[in-house]
Amino acid sequence: QVQLVESGGGLVQAGGSLRLSCATSGLILRVVTMGWYRQGPGKERELVARINSGGRMTYADSVTGRFIISRDVRKNTVFLQMNSLKPEDTGLYYCNTYPGTYGWGQGTQVTVSS
Repeated sequence: QVQLVESGGGLVQAGGSLRLSCATSGLILRVVTMGWYRQGPGKERELVARINSGGRMTYADSVTGRFIISRDVRKNTVFLQMNSLKPEDTGLYYCNTYPGTYGWGQGTQVTVSS
């Protein structure tokens, strides 16, 4: 059974940084594409970054140059380093495979104040 547990969110001022973690079980990160998604207030869930089985990273235009997705295949963990945060980055952040194949975790809340 696949489990996804996100952590690392918090309240930060604009321009600040956060590092999110996604602990996975039941997945082999070397063979799946993992993504970080977010759902802002009143918005649909959107993909912000993904990393494929070969380690290639892709980003949404809104976060390119500011966010970095990475993984530790030995620890079955996926990370999202978020720099130069903006108020519009506020939302609930989730990880899942890409596309979102499995049940969603509880997410981790990121709030960026102006």
